[in-house]
Parts: sequence; structure tokens; C-alpha cells
Amino acid sequence: MTIVRYDPFRDLRSLQEEVNRLFSTNLTRGFGEEGIGRGAWNPSVDIYENKDHIVLEAELPGMNRDEFELSVENNVITLRGERQFEKKDESDNYHRVERSYGSFTRSFTLPQTVSAEGANAEYRNGVLRVTLPKREETKARRIEISGEGARSSPRTIDTKVETGGSEELSQAATGR
Repeated sequence: MTIVRYDPFRDLRSLQEEVNRLFSTNLTRGFGEEGIGRGAWNPSVDIYENKDHIVLEAELPGMNRDEFELSVENNVITLRGERQFEKKDESDNYHRVERSYGSFTRSFTLPQTVSAEGANAEYRNGVLRVTLPKREETKARRIEISGEGARSSPRTIDTKVETGGSEELSQAATGR
């Protein structure tokens, strides 16, 4: 017979892990019709900017191009779709399913510095990359200064419009 040491906090840790798991899912959809039973999920998204563009990258592993759609309306970009659970064979007996399935919607408000005109989207290796160009009037410009002074040659100053950039990019009601 093996002696097992009593751990008075074992049950408490187990309860904490279950509560953490419950709250790590999207609660607004977790209790709905398609909720926990279907594994409601949201794809992970990265949003960053450079001097000419704002780029949105979304992970959509295992999905085909026709299983999601992307739209821009009223300065809000929306990604929606559904990842289906495909049981390979009726005789398959799953012991654990950790990947999430179900429908999703992610919406983000675009800053005024971005133009939806000329947007480009490509889907490769399970990653959707959307490139949105910044408006010309918000890009940095060089201004040449001429005049009298100690220097005989013209002087150039770089200017940059301070609009908040990616900080202005905020998430709409759905998503993370």
C-alpha cells in the first residue's frame, strides 16, 4: 500500500483551475446557443503600423479561404467566419478536443488616418494579412527652409503628424 500525503489545498487549486478555464473563454458567447458546447472562439489578431500602412494579421489555422469574410464599413473592419469540427470517421472516439470550433466575429474601429481605399488582403499558411494605407495628408513630409543665416545652403526639417496612430485603433463591441 502506498502512502499518499494529504494536500488540504488540492481541491481549492482544482476549483481555481476550473474557474480560470471558464473565464478564459468569451463569456458573451460562452452561454449562448453556440457557446461552450460548440467551443466558441476568436482568432488571435496582431495590429501594427509602419510609416505608410496599418497592418492587421489574424490567425485562422486550418480554415479555407471561403470559410471567412472580411468587410470595411463606416470605418470599422470586420472579420467573421466559422471553423467547423470535422469528425473523420464515425468509429473515431475522441478522448480530448482542445482546439476551438464555431463561428466568430472580430471588429475593430479604424483611425481617421487610414483609408479603406487601396486596402490589400492576402491569406497564406493560415494567416490573414490586411494592409490598409494611411492617408497622404497624414504621412510625414520634408520641408526645405531657405533664408539668411550662418549656413549658406538650405536646411531641411522632417515633419510628422501626431494623430495617435495605432493607439487610436480601438476594438468595437465584439472581439478582445
